[in-house]
Amino acid sequence: MTTLSLPELQSQVRGRVIGPADDEYDDARTIMLGGADPRPAVIVRPVDDADVADAVRSAREAGLQHAVRSGGHSGAGHGTADGGLVIDLRDMTAIDIDVAGRTAWAEAGLTAVEFTNATAEHGLAVGFGDTGSVGLGGLTTGGGVGYLARKHGLTIDNLIAADVVTADGEVLRVDAQSHPDLFWAIRGGGGNFGVVTRFQFRLQEVDQVVGGLLVLPATAETVSGFIAAAEAAPEDMTTIANVMNCPPMPFLAAELHGSLVILAIMCWSGDVAEGEAAMAPFRALTEPLADMVQPMPYRQIYPSDDPDYHPTAVSRTMFVDSVDEDVAALIVERLTASDATMRVAQLRVLGGAVARVPADATAYAHRSSRIMVNVANFYDGVDDLPRRRRWVEDLVADLHQGDAGAYVNFVYDEGPERVRAAYPGATWDRLAAIKATYDPANLFRLNQNIPPATAS
Repeated sequence: MTTLSLPELQSQVRGRVIGPADDEYDDARTIMLGGADPRPAVIVRPVDDADVADAVRSAREAGLQHAVRSGGHSGAGHGTADGGLVIDLRDMTAIDIDVAGRTAWAEAGLTAVEFTNATAEHGLAVGFGDTGSVGLGGLTTGGGVGYLARKHGLTIDNLIAADVVTADGEVLRVDAQSHPDLFWAIRGGGGNFGVVTRFQFRLQEVDQVVGGLLVLPATAETVSGFIAAAEAAPEDMTTIANVMNCPPMPFLAAELHGSLVILAIMCWSGDVAEGEAAMAPFRALTEPLADMVQPMPYRQIYPSDDPDYHPTAVSRTMFVDSVDEDVAALIVERLTASDATMRVAQLRVLGGAVARVPADATAYAHRSSRIMVNVANFYDGVDDLPRRRRWVEDLVADLHQGDAGAYVNFVYDEGPERVRAAYPGATWDRLAAIKATYDPANLFRLNQNIPPATAS
């Protein structure tokens, strides 16, 4: 451990170097995760690959733990390093769109909505996650499950190439022909292998969609019926069903606030006329409490973000094979019994284009998993945390149907066993071997970490 000189670091990089004495420090260190008050020793805002390489080298030489931040939405808090060095990519936001070739190079500091707004000018899109303010870096390297998943696959299924700054400060252009092992690893393996500074995506023709918010009362019948309708729908339909206590939304009657609802975001990316008909099975489940589903530009599918929203929640991600009426009844019963400020079981029907990619084609191995479930219970202060954690663990245990997998982008700070669950069997072994090649000292370890394989 040596002392890191901020003036010396500033002389090395073209971008900003922010220390605790700077006026912008408090704003720069803020992350999405609530209940956290990180105080990095220094935040570097690089403007190019050379800056990133200098920051990586400085952290290594000073023996400082370092974090890589794109949007700062890591549920495990991996976008910051308390007392360490943060490489904050948010000043790297260049995008170069090849409209004729339907590709785009985008720097990792862009958010999903910024990228989407830029490509929407040409009727083109990439499916990212479900929140517009999430940065491309962590979202893409973890997989990317969003509104176009069943039609166009995960974000990584549309990744053509990337630029990676490795642990030794080298900048590599990786794709299917150049460093194919590293290209395989960054498609689902997270930030274990270097700092991905730039992505080349294949763009899909997506202009108008039929989408928006559909709110239904949540019962065992409506929840199971919703999932059945989502599974039966054509692949043009991707849904995210949040079974939860109703937040105080202004367009819903006050007496509904707090009641159990299905707050669903619908996205039909096929023919608009067919999309209106495709919504009928969902609307027929029961009288909607709110129906805001309509034809719209795809860019409008992202809900508005509140920059002051910093939730404190216990969350768990898992996969299940089915949500029949018995499973739905269990979910409804547990959510009703909880007195947490907010409690939710989020259900995403997968399949379609996601499932057509071979399990070993990328580091996201859960191609045959049918339904992703995310269970969350919000807590009020540290004293409230243990019982909220027990509630989540009990529900997850009772929902378990044999699929032990986990989606790495939704894994919080849950320990190494849960990281292994994200990378089953041969996927883990292959990732560990690639880690040993590109980061044998495990410099990039503030993540859902995959230690490098060791020689037997």
